[in-house]
Amino acid sequence: MNKNILSGIICISLLFTCCSKQTDIKFAFSDGDISKHSFSTASVNPDLPSDWSDYKYMILTFQASSSQRFEVGLRNPDGYLFKRIHPFAGALVRFVVPLDFYREQPTRGNDMAATWNQPRTMGWINVEHGGFGKVGIIDSIMFRMIKPLNNPTLEIKSVKLSMTDPGDSLLSPKVLVDEFGQWIPDTWEGKVNNFEELKAIWDLEDKNLTPGDFNYGKFGGYLNTQVKATCFFRVEKINNRWWFVDPEGHLFLSTSANGIGSGSTGTTMRGRDSIFKMIPPPPPQNPAMSQQQGAQPQNRMMENRPRSLNFLGWNLQRRYGESWREKSTEMTIRRINAWGFTTGSQSLQKPYITYFRAFGGGAEIMGIPDVYSKAFTDNVEQRAKEQLGAQKDNPWIIGYFIGNEPPWPNRESLAVTKLLEGPDTDTRKALVEFLKEGDTPERRIEFCKQTFQKNLDIMTGAIRKYDPNHIILGIRFGGTPPDYIIKMAGIFDIYSLNTYAYRPDPDYLDKVSSLSGRPVLIGEYHFGTPGRGMASGLCQVKDQYNRGVAYRYYTENAFSHPSVIGAHWFQWTDQANTGRNDGENYNIGIIDVTDRPYKELTDAITLTHKNLFRVHAGEMPPSDILPEGRVKVDFKY
Repeated sequence: MNKNILSGIICISLLFTCCSKQTDIKFAFSDGDISKHSFSTASVNPDLPSDWSDYKYMILTFQASSSQRFEVGLRNPDGYLFKRIHPFAGALVRFVVPLDFYREQPTRGNDMAATWNQPRTMGWINVEHGGFGKVGIIDSIMFRMIKPLNNPTLEIKSVKLSMTDPGDSLLSPKVLVDEFGQWIPDTWEGKVNNFEELKAIWDLEDKNLTPGDFNYGKFGGYLNTQVKATCFFRVEKINNRWWFVDPEGHLFLSTSANGIGSGSTGTTMRGRDSIFKMIPPPPPQNPAMSQQQGAQPQNRMMENRPRSLNFLGWNLQRRYGESWREKSTEMTIRRINAWGFTTGSQSLQKPYITYFRAFGGGAEIMGIPDVYSKAFTDNVEQRAKEQLGAQKDNPWIIGYFIGNEPPWPNRESLAVTKLLEGPDTDTRKALVEFLKEGDTPERRIEFCKQTFQKNLDIMTGAIRKYDPNHIILGIRFGGTPPDYIIKMAGIFDIYSLNTYAYRPDPDYLDKVSSLSGRPVLIGEYHFGTPGRGMASGLCQVKDQYNRGVAYRYYTENAFSHPSVIGAHWFQWTDQANTGRNDGENYNIGIIDVTDRPYKELTDAITLTHKNLFRVHAGEMPPSDILPEGRVKVDFKY
């Protein structure tokens, strides 16, 4: 028999061997630190084999009552391996989990989110935690949830295995997202029912929004302070505490939200047109938008539909009409002035931080560019000359980030393996030459260290050559990079890190400040709560009120540290409930999809920003009120 035909018969046989029987299992996750339910594979599906080695996909059919993430654990002879599933709440779905997510660490992606987040059509998977190992002999499956809220339920209709990916599918209900971008299967206080109701809420905000009094000067520095002015932002240590100094010589603390004005609101259609009640039109060039102008019912799709849908953008068109871009920017300016943010963008009439990026000279492997190539150096030089030369005299620019959450630190050996397996770049050639003297874990780390130093020297050298006036805020590191990286980051003016916890660990802040010798800027943190079709984000709290409590607790405790001079919330708007490009669908916005602020959060933001000068100066203790349900300080999410 033809070998290919035989192989096909085997694959078909494997696909159907495990699909003939199923057992419905429904359970609740009880409140507490962790709730778990384990089942033998035979009780889940009697046809599941004991050896999963020949299979590539696990097919789950389930319905979750909540958008809270749950973990699916597979027990091999060494113990359980877990992966996190972020479900669509209230929807019965077929959800496909590639078993390779259990077997090996992913290496594609140039930052941590792109590496660990794996999108699916009906939800998404985070593969960072839970271990990696053999998926061969599997005797039980566990479903568990960390810190569940309100006893969410999970109903498992079937568990099957396959050699091929049949794709995710929505089984019911058939439509999940309404014309305003809201989640249809969920209900909550304040859910919009019609345009007239939403317009009345918008009009009330417009009427009542007024500037706050934070004692800020032109550039956001505190008017009650005065040190040497240099016409540009800089950093200075005063009485053993670090500060920004604004162009007028006033002490300054940087507060902001990532993506002010837009955020990550887009979502891909990804073959799921039918789950949207209506498809937002593409942003018009010269729109004359009325309430429903341009709307396309889901059974009358546009031929040239956009690949990315933006319900917030559509709601802004409804709110402001033809000049929606300009008018929504004006509203954003009013909001940040009312709530006391000091850092935004030039279009928002605020000081801002921008990115300097340069690519070229070959493939980038796990966030490591081809820094040994002449093309890379030439590209950095050219981009710095063009971009930075035009910006060097702009007093509104605070400085430059040059990267975000590189995924190779603490995975140096794997990065070296992938470089060796990759294309024949100059960096690969340098690596091969380096390893001729020995290939050990220590030498692999040393090569990564030398390569990173070369990257830093090229990038910072170009910035300081063409723009000596502005601060280099460096790389926004995620996780806990090794000490040698923290020390090397002393080449920057500021050490930047993204840290998700209920408050930053002061001992860790001491460490990074001491090793780098620099002040610290926190580039990302947030708190969310599951609901409205969205997941809670990396730090979960009970409800919207406690998002405000958590904001004040984290932010004031961060700025109470002598080294912390900036903290930026992630992010300005909620993510789309059907997920951004990597699947994330977090309730982490200050603004929701219908362009309404979360008042519980903005009230806390305003109060916090009024306190920050005194807190950072050591004149006032930070908040000691933890969000409800937290009885101790916890430095991990």
